[in-house]
Amino acid sequence: MLFQIFDAFKPRLHDSNSKVNQVALEAMHKMIPLLKDHLSPVINMLIPAIVDNNLNSKNPGIYTAATNVIQALCQHLDTSLLLQPFCTKAQFLSGKAKQDLTEKLA
Repeated sequence: MLFQIFDAFKPRLHDSNSKVNQVALEAMHKMIPLLKDHLSPVINMLIPAIVDNNLNSKNPGIYTAATNVIQALCQHLDTSLLLQPFCTKAQFLSGKAKQDLTEKLA
């Protein structure tokens, strides 16, 4: 069931409409404390959707929402679940996104 929900939700996390994208990130931020480690089966799907484009966004609302989501993940999930997906993404990112994710890894 969780996979079906997030399969439908994931495209909104990088929607071409910036308002939809931002609202999806803000909704994700609210969901994380509620779902906590129950997100573990979908975390490998979610992290790229959250990080790609959003952490390098020139739109301050999207960038702030994305950093809030990353912070919430770090606060509410077992950090061992985040290590591999964060490392994988950090290898292929550039600019501010690479810096932000590398700081979270450190």
